[in-house]
Amino acid sequence: MSLLLSIEQRNKVLNTMAEYIALEKEAILEANKKDLAAYTGDDLAMGDRLKVDDAKIEGMIISLQQLAEQEDPLGVERFGFTHENGIKVSNKTAPFGTICIIYESRPDVTIEAAGIAFKSGNKILLKGGKESIQSNLALVALWHKALEHNECTTDWVTYLQFNREETQAFLQNPTQKIDLIVPRGGEKLIAFVKKHATCPVIISGRGNNFAYVATDADLEMAIDIIINAKTTKISACNALDKVLIAADMPRKFEFLQHLIQELKKRDVEILTDQTLSDLEGSTTFEDEAIWYEEFLDYKIVIGQVADINEAITKINTYGGGHSAVIITSNEEKAQLFMESVDSAAVYHNASTRFTDGFQFGLGGELAISTDKLHQRGPIGLQHLVTNKWYVLGNGQVRS
Repeated sequence: MSLLLSIEQRNKVLNTMAEYIALEKEAILEANKKDLAAYTGDDLAMGDRLKVDDAKIEGMIISLQQLAEQEDPLGVERFGFTHENGIKVSNKTAPFGTICIIYESRPDVTIEAAGIAFKSGNKILLKGGKESIQSNLALVALWHKALEHNECTTDWVTYLQFNREETQAFLQNPTQKIDLIVPRGGEKLIAFVKKHATCPVIISGRGNNFAYVATDADLEMAIDIIINAKTTKISACNALDKVLIAADMPRKFEFLQHLIQELKKRDVEILTDQTLSDLEGSTTFEDEAIWYEEFLDYKIVIGQVADINEAITKINTYGGGHSAVIITSNEEKAQLFMESVDSAAVYHNASTRFTDGFQFGLGGELAISTDKLHQRGPIGLQHLVTNKWYVLGNGQVRS
């Protein structure tokens, strides 16, 4: 592992990188145009994630600037204790060492995730997908330029230009020490990394998020939340896929007709279970496995449950452990839902689209973890650290 850079050095690199991205904006967009022209897939979500535009460039710059302004996440004391024999014991945050990020189609990960890993004192190995190769190489070249400008070695940020077979071989037998791997992408990528990795893996990327509309919900609010969560960015892992309706909801069919009308306006395909098989404008499905699916598409499932307990059970059975929302005016019911649903983020009367490092005040995210170790939900700067024990003595020995 390289010697740790000072916080001043790390911040200078981040600010320099932000300046270079602004200066090289047109070159980055041109590289991305080549990737978009070469992409022949029909994956709607991947195509959306691949595109870099002015807004994404601005987001990259803001992310780096905000990171540079944040406190150093390293050396933070979490615990302190003085032993009766005089030794002083403390536990402080420390870098992991080397982090490998494997991701699909999103060039902004090359900036946001790498920036968080770098600020927290880690070397970064980036393995992007072949569909975003031109964009990623242009951005990594800027990382190296920013590092060199600040008299830092370029091995703090390394791009792994591997095909699938080379990636598998690297995961199984790394040519350097890797302390943590973070796959960001679809379920096939995550399964591939989990199968072959020989070091700890943080699982990130799968959504399949649920909304439960309770008996006492504000129905206009419910429609606004569902439409926002489903349609504003279908490629996001915080997008909504499943809606559960309380069976005894007043004006239920009026509400459903209005909801379907609004979804149809946005070209969303509507699937229903047998409990709502007579719902006009929808298609009834028979295969229960659909409840497990993350769509990343203009598609939604609407089902009916008897009560909040059935809703909680269904979400905990089929959900991806990412985000879930209850829409209700009953505070006690909301509290029960939020305490009982096993998701990284639970909501009361708000869109699941807020599950995001920026929106949660973290200044960005490395990933959104659905694991429970060591961090759940958006992984920000302060989470991308491990810890070590510092023991200060003056000759003490244990009897």
